[in-house]
Amino acid sequence: MRLSIKLILLVVSIGFFSNCKKIEKKQSEQWVNLFNGKDLNGWIVKINGFELNNNYNNTFRAENGVIKVSYDQYDNFSDQFGHLFYQTPFSNYNLKLQYRFTGDQAPGGESWATKNSGIMIHSQSPESMLLKQGFPLSLEVQFLGGVNKDETRPTGNLCTPGTHVEMDGKLITEHCITADCKTYYGEEWINVEVIVNKDSITHIIDGKSVISYSKPTIGGEFLDSTSEDLQAKNGQPLTNGYISLQSESHPIEFRNIKILEL
Repeated sequence: MRLSIKLILLVVSIGFFSNCKKIEKKQSEQWVNLFNGKDLNGWIVKINGFELNNNYNNTFRAENGVIKVSYDQYDNFSDQFGHLFYQTPFSNYNLKLQYRFTGDQAPGGESWATKNSGIMIHSQSPESMLLKQGFPLSLEVQFLGGVNKDETRPTGNLCTPGTHVEMDGKLITEHCITADCKTYYGEEWINVEVIVNKDSITHIIDGKSVISYSKPTIGGEFLDSTSEDLQAKNGQPLTNGYISLQSESHPIEFRNIKILEL
């Protein structure tokens, strides 16, 4: 009888702790969709030369379940670099999304901006950007697409407007650092994942880790294009910030944007 009772208690205990672990895991893996697939509710527009939330020429729009960056209402692109910010800042998280380049670049776009876009993380707030400020202080997960078949143009790179990072324990002051990734030439959807774990950040493209870095700080040659308040923070650690989608003159689409806070 005693043995039976002990056995029953053991089975119940195992079941209880197993269920607790399942619940704990489920609660800790609550992915949140940042884009509802219908409209830009929860997102803030800032385009160079225009006031906050002036979506000049309907650049950013929600259509058919994607966020589309379009220039079909532009006669000429002239430094109207734009960013679509999610309304909430984040610090430690796992971000997932898909993107693809489409169509032709807008007339007037810079040659380097052909099939060039990205997402900004640890960005300054949209409200803190100057009226005429092309790019927010941030870390850019840069997306590039191949233009010519004999050209190598990896995607998932790191660019650093107003920031520095460390790689392998060394301070990196270059503006853009190339990722270990292949070149995509078509209009296929590409899977992107960004893992921000305290002061360490990794870019993942189609399941492959392509670049990692750590200890981002405020600084660099592009810092002088920001406000005096931000410039006064030169050298300070960059531990959190906003996420934004970029507009640089080539049409691009984003979908399945979701985040898991760690």
